[in-house]
Amino acid sequence: MARILVIDDQAPVRSAVRLVLERAQHRVREEPDGHVALRHFAGDPTDLIITDVFMPHMDGIDFIMRVKGAFPEARVIVMSGGSLISKEEILADAADLGADATLAKPFSPEELLELVDRVLATTPRPVEA
Repeated sequence: MARILVIDDQAPVRSAVRLVLERAQHRVREEPDGHVALRHFAGDPTDLIITDVFMPHMDGIDFIMRVKGAFPEARVIVMSGGSLISKEEILADAADLGADATLAKPFSPEELLELVDRVLATTPRPVEA
C-alpha cells in the first residue's frame, strides 16, 4: 500500500483515479490544483504523485519543476489528454522535466495500476545536497 497524491482540476477524473487506486489498497489524497498540492506535499510527502498537465493556477509542467526542484526524490506520473499541442509532445516534455512516467488519457484501470506499480517499484532518487 502506498500513499498517492492525485492532482487534476476535474473532480470526476480525480474520483475515478482515486477509486481505482483505493481498490488496489492505496491511500489516496486528491487536490484540484498544483498550488494546493505543492503546499500539502511539502508538509506531508506521499510515495507517488499523479498529476494532470492542464490545470488552472499552476499547470502540471510548472508543478513538476517546482516539486522536483524542492524534492528531487519525489516520484511523479504525469497524465494528459492533450490540447492544441499533441499529448505525445506534452508528455515527452514532462518526462524531460523529471516525470518518472507518463500516461495518455484516456487510460484503463489496468494501465494505471501497472504504471503505478512500476513507478513504486523504483527506488526514489536520493536527495542531493
